[in-house]
Amino acid sequence: MAVRITGIDRRSPAEKYGIQAGDNLVRINGGEIFDMMDLQFYSTDTRLEIELERDGEKVQINLTKADAYTPLGLEFDTYLIDKQHSCRNKCIFCFVDQLPKGLRRDMYFKDDDERLSFLFGNYITLTNLSRREIDRIKKMKISPINISVHTTDPQLRVFMMKNPRAAEINDLMQEFYDAGIVMNTQIVLCKGVNDGKNLKNSIRKLQSLYPQVASCSIVPVGKTRYRDGLAPVETFTAEECAQVISQVYELTDDFYKQHGDRQIYLSDEFFLRAGLPVPPAEYYGDFPQIENGVGMVRTLIDSFADELEYSAGQVNPISADIATGEAMYPVFCEIIRMAEERLGRKLDITIHKIKNNFFGGNVWVTGLITATDLIDQLKGRLNSDRLLLCNDMLRSEQDMFLDDKTPADLAETLGVEVEFYANDGMQLAQRLLGTEI
Repeated sequence: MAVRITGIDRRSPAEKYGIQAGDNLVRINGGEIFDMMDLQFYSTDTRLEIELERDGEKVQINLTKADAYTPLGLEFDTYLIDKQHSCRNKCIFCFVDQLPKGLRRDMYFKDDDERLSFLFGNYITLTNLSRREIDRIKKMKISPINISVHTTDPQLRVFMMKNPRAAEINDLMQEFYDAGIVMNTQIVLCKGVNDGKNLKNSIRKLQSLYPQVASCSIVPVGKTRYRDGLAPVETFTAEECAQVISQVYELTDDFYKQHGDRQIYLSDEFFLRAGLPVPPAEYYGDFPQIENGVGMVRTLIDSFADELEYSAGQVNPISADIATGEAMYPVFCEIIRMAEERLGRKLDITIHKIKNNFFGGNVWVTGLITATDLIDQLKGRLNSDRLLLCNDMLRSEQDMFLDDKTPADLAETLGVEVEFYANDGMQLAQRLLGTEI
């Protein structure tokens, strides 16, 4: 295997030692280079023996760096050097398969890449790993990796993911356990499929792999109205969400007493759907699954309260409208009530609950709200000239909604100034109370 170098950074070690654009990089210190992970691993040293191919000839360069972590200064066609690995499963609950036409192109790509799991925290299923990639994870101690488990029953996992390799889950997790690899896991819970007794068995299996299986988030299946031709999937009622919460507490309380760590966490959505308060901060430990929607509501409430307490005597509250999803609407009503109670006055803030008509089904989280629904449900109903939105509604570049509309499109249509805040209670409080520096 050789990867083509497309450019050389100026004043880099590569330029100093005569590596050229167009060279093919074959090995570093005896390790074959397939992608960015290989490059980073084998080039982390001060003395490097680099094997290249140039015009069909083998070229060897002995390179010395002042610091092991100094980049070589090589450029490639893509960040990963290799192509991004896509998912080969046909999961019965796959959200991408439930998307309508006309969304941003990146919404339709199904990622399942172990390199992005390590670099950016993406979740992978382990079903498209080659033996070389499995051995590399163990050799390089690529840790933590984030694994979409869903169930530890091999046959049920094959049924849920429509891939015979899904049955390898327990063997692979055991390999990683034996190699000392830390794993964060998730279970998308589907009513009547992997819940109940099966969920109990999955939790017990994951508990047996502690501490290498450091955490697991349990999230309810998301269902849009675009499921024609897909396997039937049922969602949980409020009462059923409460039953899941009770079951998980029962299965993890003794584990917590023994280890001081819950390991298994329920996503905020279960509590919101059940109409129950989200747990206190102590429940979440070090918040290992916050990026998976576990503890986000608690941190929002607590950081808002902290900022409110800190700045209560020097506030200059703004007049604004806030639009949020159905899930977070009662939370926002509560924090505004908390602010009014603490300040002793009513705030000129209007909270709007946005129903996700675009996706339909049981989609009610703020991050999946489209500009289309904002326009349809807010036009003519705003009480100020300022609309505040969570930046989770935008893609990572912060320039576009899911339905390919921009913040400028929204502002022009609604005739208001549109502002975004991070999903952070302190920043939200500072914005509403007029205490931003």
